[in-house]
Amino acid sequence: MSGGVRHLYVHLPFCGHRCGYCDFVTVVGRRGQHERYVDALLTELELESGLLAPHLETVFLGGGTPTFTEPAALRRVLRRMPRADEVTVEANPETVTPALARMLRDEDVTRVSLGAQSFQPNLLAVLERHAGPEDVRRAFYHLRDAGFDNTSLDLIYGIPGQSAADLDADINEALTLAPEHLSCYELEAKRGTRFAHAHGAELARQGEAMEGYFEAVVGRLTAAGYRWYETANFCRAAEATGGRDLRSRHNLAYWLGRDYLGIGIGAVSTVAALRWRNTPRLTAYLAALAGGARPPREIEELSAEIRGRERVMLGLRLDEPFPVNGEEHLLDANALERLSQLGLVTRAGNELALSARGRVLGGGVTADLLA
Repeated sequence: MSGGVRHLYVHLPFCGHRCGYCDFVTVVGRRGQHERYVDALLTELELESGLLAPHLETVFLGGGTPTFTEPAALRRVLRRMPRADEVTVEANPETVTPALARMLRDEDVTRVSLGAQSFQPNLLAVLERHAGPEDVRRAFYHLRDAGFDNTSLDLIYGIPGQSAADLDADINEALTLAPEHLSCYELEAKRGTRFAHAHGAELARQGEAMEGYFEAVVGRLTAAGYRWYETANFCRAAEATGGRDLRSRHNLAYWLGRDYLGIGIGAVSTVAALRWRNTPRLTAYLAALAGGARPPREIEELSAEIRGRERVMLGLRLDEPFPVNGEEHLLDANALERLSQLGLVTRAGNELALSARGRVLGGGVTADLLA
């Protein structure tokens, strides 16, 4: 396990507020611990540096809210990152100032993913988001003014109280900004969370509308010239951008089953036949690395079958045919025949792909294929 990993994920967990629907590893506030966390993070990076290739394809700073991290601490992280072709930072709109945007650009960040979620004030309130529609627009233009020409917006649909007209209005707002990339996610509220408890009945109603919402998103964005390259992700088409490939290269690495290293609390790594997840507990993470030791981890050995099934499930989320290669034995031949007759799956030689309708049905089709 050495020297070949080309994708690095860096978890910066700090947030100004924990939204009710969020199930990521986050830490609210704690500004006094940001520098100490960065110390630990960079120690972990040094301990694992032997796994990384000399030059990386991607670095992704996620969270949490990476741009909530104290600016000096965030700058220190960016300056210690290995060189990479694509460097993405996630940001919440209320944290993006002209100074922050310039700092990100100065530190060789190439791509920013902005968590808009919605442009409707009532829906943002339901999601417990602190940024309003004007904050989203202002943040986007701060990034443009700083020279960013690869910016992504996140939108959520299926929000309690949302209507089809609300979703249409959100898409209109996003298209007016004309970002290079859009991620449009179905709201998932984990059972037992306070958000699910507060909005249970309405979440059930929204669940019945999800397929219609999804089809509306795909229809509107593809009609506007965006490439639907992954189930929930869209980018400006290459022919409209001088041949630029504006897909998220980091997330593509996950979907293509490549190895990646994750550092920080709760971060996951998959390298060769091992997957490990760092402790989500900040205190335990800081204590271990302060002593020069790796953080506590859950470690899982991955069989060839597990890796193969994951490659099929993730690879079929993409708009390009999936090369079956050594995964043929994982497919249910009867299901493949049936789904082909239904027009949900196509097979050409060694390549498998979902039709447009198959992609809308998504996970159900893939689960059937792998049964």
